[in-house]
Amino acid sequence: MNEKRIALVTGGNGGIGESICMALVNKGCTVIAGYYPADKENAEKWQAEMKRDGYEIILAAADVADFEQTQQMVANVEESVGPIDILVNCAGITRDASLKKMEYSAWEAVIDTNLTSAFNVTKPVMIGMMERGFGRVVNISSVNGQRGQFGQPNYSAAKAGLHGFTMATAREGARKGVTVNTVSPGYVATAMTEAMPEKVLEAIIGEVPMGRMAKPAEIAQAVAWLTDDNSAYVTGANIPVNGGLFMSF
Repeated sequence: MNEKRIALVTGGNGGIGESICMALVNKGCTVIAGYYPADKENAEKWQAEMKRDGYEIILAAADVADFEQTQQMVANVEESVGPIDILVNCAGITRDASLKKMEYSAWEAVIDTNLTSAFNVTKPVMIGMMERGFGRVVNISSVNGQRGQFGQPNYSAAKAGLHGFTMATAREGARKGVTVNTVSPGYVATAMTEAMPEKVLEAIIGEVPMGRMAKPAEIAQAVAWLTDDNSAYVTGANIPVNGGLFMSF
């Protein structure tokens, strides 16, 4: 059985992040959910809702695209809660447009929040993991990082870059007891996707061999498995959870 582990999930109060937090609590972890500082009111409301459902989750604020803020958040968590054993880089945004129409600000925001953030958070956390001889890092990418998506040159680039980051850092941690892996979800049934027009949803589902979107808990299950003590020989891997939308070996 795993000993009590401390887990930090960036973007923890989002749709997929919430399910990841719940799965890690169910595994017996102490879980900290990272959130964007301007979203404090909603994050605290979410925390209270989680508590009513039996999930005690600690909050930590930082703009993960900001290096200094992120370093301070990690330091605060490790001082107040303890050394971080598990890190899930789940924070992300979209600013969709074709390359022709995309403004530089939309490119920069998505790259900074979805890719640079992984460097910002992983660097201080992973150094401590390697010193202690144990760690699990999971980066949440996307099927669109594998196959590309029209109207998402920024998002597809960031999510593809995440797996390159995974493979490089996995090599650094391999002899130190630290694994680094990627989970690449397909389309997931969250509040954001459910708000899409019905025809758009039908078109998306029509592309998926399983004929449905993923449940957030199905993404969380893959993350929970990768973070387990017994998954020590899996590193540098990409786990696709996409219902067969993109298949490769």
